[in-house]
Amino acid sequence: MPCLKRLFGHYEAADRFFGCLLRFPAAAMRLVSVAGGRLRRAAEEEERERPPAPSHRSNHQFASMKNKFFNELTHLPMPMWAVGAIVVVVLALVACMGFCIYKKCCNKGKKPKKVRERKGGRGRRKKDKDGEDGDEKEGEDGKEDEEKENFGKLEYSLDYNFNDNQLIVGILQAQDLAAMDLGGTSDPYVKVYMLPDKKKKFETKIQRKNLCPVFNETFSFKIPYSELGGQTLVLQVFDFDRFGKHDVIGEIKIPMNSVDLAQPIQEWKDLVGGEKEEQEKLGDICISLRYVPTAGKLTINIMEAKNLKKMDVGGLSDPFVKVVLQHNGKRLKKKKTTVKQNTLNPYFNESFSFEIPFSQIQKIQVVITVYDYDKLGSNDAIGKCWMGYGASGVGLRHWSDMLANPRRPVAQWHTLQTEEDVDAALKAPIR
Repeated sequence: MPCLKRLFGHYEAADRFFGCLLRFPAAAMRLVSVAGGRLRRAAEEEERERPPAPSHRSNHQFASMKNKFFNELTHLPMPMWAVGAIVVVVLALVACMGFCIYKKCCNKGKKPKKVRERKGGRGRRKKDKDGEDGDEKEGEDGKEDEEKENFGKLEYSLDYNFNDNQLIVGILQAQDLAAMDLGGTSDPYVKVYMLPDKKKKFETKIQRKNLCPVFNETFSFKIPYSELGGQTLVLQVFDFDRFGKHDVIGEIKIPMNSVDLAQPIQEWKDLVGGEKEEQEKLGDICISLRYVPTAGKLTINIMEAKNLKKMDVGGLSDPFVKVVLQHNGKRLKKKKTTVKQNTLNPYFNESFSFEIPFSQIQKIQVVITVYDYDKLGSNDAIGKCWMGYGASGVGLRHWSDMLANPRRPVAQWHTLQTEEDVDAALKAPIR
């Protein structure tokens, strides 16, 4: 009962309070506005006293930037797969750059080993150290023996004829040459010339499939004895390759000022590694071939040449072309063009006809030589090329195209080669 009285007492007090409010609305509104102002001021003070929340603001900024990026991405004028591919490529490039930088930094102190690439069948031998004991000294553990590639050795002879001012060089034989072919053999020959002029070059005959060839060939250089000391004799052993460039097996360089020519010299020397001398650009020549089987008529048109080697002192040449027909290595006929004065890009357009029966055309060789005309001395060969029986590369393809298209002229550019290389290819037996 006391509880109910207190409850009803509170109820009556509340009823009286709201009744007063209803009776005085203006006072009530004023009271509410005052209370609201106090609440706003309290909230502002609390907001000022509260520390800022950077994490929420940064998250909001990141979300807005992400939304803006994806909105721009959807408006790009390319499909999404293209954008993805570009991103993948960029990431791959960055990864490759990072890997290269890492490898370079890690291998900075390491010295790269020089590896000489050779054809199959070439071996390496380790150089034995003189006086090497079974027990190594302290601090030398882990050192590798120096590797030396085996090139073989060459026996040669030198003699000087003081009466005729001639240096006579003999190429006798070679032993234990390096195998350059896949079958474990080589086709060696020796090139002989003098530095620095290289005016005369000689070559021995090619010895087929022989690592211990016997040459027994001699060559002579007409050089005054007073000028001989400033020159160097070079003996280079090559492996002949019909279908590509000839590979250097090894070489010997002999400074003539270190040799006593008072008496003949005959000795063996080990070959050392040598790089093939850079092929000098001799020029190109355009030739047209036409064969009529029914009439047995071969027409060769020397059209033009370009970028010929400079042979004269003024930086020009006086070129002309000689055409030689061979059958089974025997010279049949030869023709010459006119001489074009002071030019490295002559235009000839001169035709020569030869009577060749169809039964012989398969064995014909056409040898083209470009010469520099010299009024006072012998004509110097600028370069040479050939086509027909036994040829390879462009020469073989040009000849085959002519036979496959009878009665039609077939034109082709040929790169000129040195006279020695072409002559060696012509002398080599046909496989």
